[in-house]
Amino acid sequence: MDEKSRQAMRLWTLAQPVVSAFVTSAVRDFKDRDDVLQEIAVAAIESFDAYTPERPFVPWVMGVARNQIGLYLRHRRRDRLVFDEETVRCLATAFSEVSSQERHKLDALSECLKLLEGRAHELCQLRYHDDLKPAGIAEKLGMAPNAVAKALQRIRDQLRECINGKTAEGVA
Repeated sequence: MDEKSRQAMRLWTLAQPVVSAFVTSAVRDFKDRDDVLQEIAVAAIESFDAYTPERPFVPWVMGVARNQIGLYLRHRRRDRLVFDEETVRCLATAFSEVSSQERHKLDALSECLKLLEGRAHELCQLRYHDDLKPAGIAEKLGMAPNAVAKALQRIRDQLRECINGKTAEGVA
């Protein structure tokens, strides 16, 4: 691998959490998100020669991401639950400007999610990965919908405390 490819991979690795969050905000279908993110990575690496190192990488790669999401949305035009191009442009701008503190929170969230075990992990998986509502989760697990909603609230509180703890550690 040549030095330019190494540099492209390094920059992509640093920008990927922000791009991933942007894709998550714009692409509703969980199954399509990974495909779109892969397409963005490929497009960014293939067009890396167009990147000027004097400019920040994240805004540049967000432009690549915006173009790839635009392609995805044009293919999904019939779906009424997709954003128009102006909304995608605004989202890309917002995610480009995410502070490093917010990026640290995303990293902390990823670490905190890995700490979840058992039922908490299963509930998060069903809710946020499989996109099931509490009623669907309750049916699947044989629980009351209110019990699922309360458990998810406790898990979110636990994750929030974990994130705050991890980001406080980074500041100290």
